[in-house]
Amino acid sequence: MVTKLAEQPSESVAQYEQHAANLSLLPQDSDDPRVDATTAVKAKFITPRDPVIETADGGRLPAVPIAEAEKLNRLKDEAEQEGSRGGHHAVIQKAEALEARQESNEGASLDGQMSGQSTSAEAPLRTAIPPSRTHPLFPQLPLYGPPTLLRNLQALGFRLSSAVLSLAFLGVIVLGSLFTSILPLLKHIGLRLRGTDPNKRRPFHKQETKAERAREDVARAWERHRRQRNNLSRTGDDDESFAEPDKDFEPTEGGKDPLICDVSYYARRVGLDCEEFKVQTEDGFIIRLWHIFNPKEYTPSSPSHRDQKQPIVFPFTDCHGTNSMQPSPYGKHRYPVLLIHGLLQSAGAYCTNDDSSLAFYLSKSGYDVWLGNNRCGFSPEHQTLSYTDPRTWNWNIRQMGVMDLPALISRVLSETGFEKLGLVAHSQGTTETFVALAKEQRPDLGKRISVFCALAPAVYAGPLIGKMYFKFMRVISPAMFRIIFGIHAFIPFMMTMHAWLPGKIYGALGYRVFSFLFNWSDDRWDRGLRDRMFQFAPVYVSAESMRWWLGRECFATQKCILATREEGRKEEEEDEGHVEGWRYYEEGASHPSEESEPGEDSKAWRRRNAWYDEQMPPLALWVGGSDELVDGRRLLRRFERGREPN
Repeated sequence: MVTKLAEQPSESVAQYEQHAANLSLLPQDSDDPRVDATTAVKAKFITPRDPVIETADGGRLPAVPIAEAEKLNRLKDEAEQEGSRGGHHAVIQKAEALEARQESNEGASLDGQMSGQSTSAEAPLRTAIPPSRTHPLFPQLPLYGPPTLLRNLQALGFRLSSAVLSLAFLGVIVLGSLFTSILPLLKHIGLRLRGTDPNKRRPFHKQETKAERAREDVARAWERHRRQRNNLSRTGDDDESFAEPDKDFEPTEGGKDPLICDVSYYARRVGLDCEEFKVQTEDGFIIRLWHIFNPKEYTPSSPSHRDQKQPIVFPFTDCHGTNSMQPSPYGKHRYPVLLIHGLLQSAGAYCTNDDSSLAFYLSKSGYDVWLGNNRCGFSPEHQTLSYTDPRTWNWNIRQMGVMDLPALISRVLSETGFEKLGLVAHSQGTTETFVALAKEQRPDLGKRISVFCALAPAVYAGPLIGKMYFKFMRVISPAMFRIIFGIHAFIPFMMTMHAWLPGKIYGALGYRVFSFLFNWSDDRWDRGLRDRMFQFAPVYVSAESMRWWLGRECFATQKCILATREEGRKEEEEDEGHVEGWRYYEEGASHPSEESEPGEDSKAWRRRNAWYDEQMPPLALWVGGSDELVDGRRLLRRFERGREPN
């Protein structure tokens, strides 16, 4: 707890102590020996709108409102000024000790605006819930203070209510998926009874059959080779007639696929391997970074080297922005490529198709492949917070883009010694990247990316967002959303099913549910690998993150990640020719909008209203022709029609 002072603290110091206590990890009257070390000291602004709390021991606490962060820093400054005129109180000494240990520069804060929600850390959870209408794109997250008995009971209440209600919601989805499968199942049985193979109607049946036979041949050859090597080892025969031929990539695993959630295993099946790095974000989350490598060229790093570092991004950059870090000594590094996964997935999704897997293909094509996983994933972990603390789950897509992505890029560049990397992202991974690169967020991140490859870019919503079950999540209030889905992980029972069910059953059920939700089929998949594909999904995500995607205020309502619904409607009118043509997109023409400045030409107007500045990296888009969840064509039009001049 905060050390009791022999002298009565001044009013400034007392206010600072009280406010710091409200933002600390633990209550100040707790008997926990960590109280002093985890007391809030100051707010660090990662971006002008993304503060985190730094504790006395250098730890980080996430998701604090801007106004509360600014107040903490203001009171700290006043208390330090008071201390300079008198004695140094213990709480000020903690702040000075922390700053003495740090060499990072402080971020600058902007003037925050208080929302209608209660930002008092002593308020009950129900009053910490944001109001029904807050920021149209990134609503204010609730503030959860240190845990008390009452707060723990309230959090437990949310967990119990969400355990029942979210499970009921999941049950409805599962039943719906099974019900819609009845007719296809009957047709399948009917064809079988008539002696017809229904699989022959699949568009790529011949290719699937050929691939399945090839996998079976490889599995048999592996088993035969394994038996031969075992026989040689038992007899002590030095005959090398059964030795593997010299290959660049020699598999060390094989046989029948056991359907396990292990990227390293599937990498070894194709002659590669994988090592896991722990990366600490600037708000204290520990996330996983997987490195794919050829064991003939690279020696895995030591466990201590792969462990988490300080929560500082790009500490190796000099004043000119050049990477001064030397590459890892464990092997030669080729040009790095970072792959980011989609919603409810892990980066293992890039490793499920043997040699045709994107991660393995890029690795064998000469790239140094790194697979980035967002916060929580399969193993939720924070530097100081526990799984049951609501603050562990108080984040959405903004934090994933502003905190997770820079931390992953920073670690890859520090390990490889390169100044830039190639970035490949799918679905939600593109969203967090487009958010992070926006000029109001962390546009300087673009200088670290040589090319951004966006697969199924999720920027504009598609028609699927209007389905009944998605609409239900959109019409309920934020308070009701938390009662149904909680303030912790989103439907964690999905992870329980993933752990308990056999791979084939889980794969079949997972496909039915996702096919029902997102209105797609496996006609163009290799069905022989379908069960493997579902071994790396779902992962833990926060209920707040799902509320951002599907709740009342954000993506599902605004239909865009960086523009309000009204702004999007204006774009549609311009695209359909309902305004004065495209004259204002031509160089030198004045823009007819009432929002334009006097005498402002098209070029200046576009630059002022663009989402991105000149730091935006080169971009390549892969847009699915039948993707109904997101509208990639609309994003293409935005670029094609000059709305992003940079």
